[in-house]
Amino acid sequence: MKIIDGKKVSNEVLDEIKLAVQNRKKLNLKIPHLAAVLVGDDGPSQTYVNSKIRACERVGFESSLFQFDKSITEYELISEIEKINVNDDIDGFIVQLPLPKGINQENILNKVLPKKDVDGFNPINYGKMALGIETFLPATPAGIIELIKRYSIDLKGKKCLVIGRSQIVGRPISILLSQNKIFGNATVTVAHSRSNNLKEICLDSDMIISAIGIPEFIKKDMIKPGSIIIDVGICRVKDDNSLKGYRIVGDVDFESVYDKVSLITPVPGGVGPMTISMLLKNTLRASSLND
Repeated sequence: MKIIDGKKVSNEVLDEIKLAVQNRKKLNLKIPHLAAVLVGDDGPSQTYVNSKIRACERVGFESSLFQFDKSITEYELISEIEKINVNDDIDGFIVQLPLPKGINQENILNKVLPKKDVDGFNPINYGKMALGIETFLPATPAGIIELIKRYSIDLKGKKCLVIGRSQIVGRPISILLSQNKIFGNATVTVAHSRSNNLKEICLDSDMIISAIGIPEFIKKDMIKPGSIIIDVGICRVKDDNSLKGYRIVGDVDFESVYDKVSLITPVPGGVGPMTISMLLKNTLRASSLND
């Protein structure tokens, strides 16, 4: 069994971005600028945005935070997004999800200008991804692809199971892995909460990418020997032996499966660190497109 070290790969990507920023400075080119839109005071969202800002500082990006009270109306939020769209100083921005009740998430994401949509959620960018046209990929699927590339995982013809069909992870990664590209050409199955015989499907899979958010759902008896596991899930579970009173786990029962698989991402330290680094990679690309 070999650990897929997402933290290590993420640091490599961030170092590469930092070098690219330094080279842009030498050429008197614009420093990339990433902005985040945060609505309300959701703790996890605030924490995630703060880590994005710290990552920007590490690589030499400019960053901005546009924070609004949860009482903001959908019309007012769209107006603020349109201001960012026309701000030439900002290369890319993200709208931190989830949004408060009363604000239609789809309407908001549709208003983000495609060339600044570094989260890859605008329908135009999403459509380009589905067609195999180069564009901004959603950060978590892009991070998974980066791990596959850097660990030289050959998926050609392999059976790949994606558990979860969200627009953020499940659907895009299933599309990307089935495309006729070096990192793809897999035979992809998408399973979800209504899928029958999930255990049998898992046992028939060469790779499992799980993004269902159920703590330690996948057990040893569901895994094919020598398979590859990409665990996107992240949950807090009660742990009285921990100083924090909880521990972080994924969708996969890591301890029970680690001696049965060939490659596996840990939680934490697997897919998670890749998300922010790929968001910054998208921002670097957005800035380069404006040169």
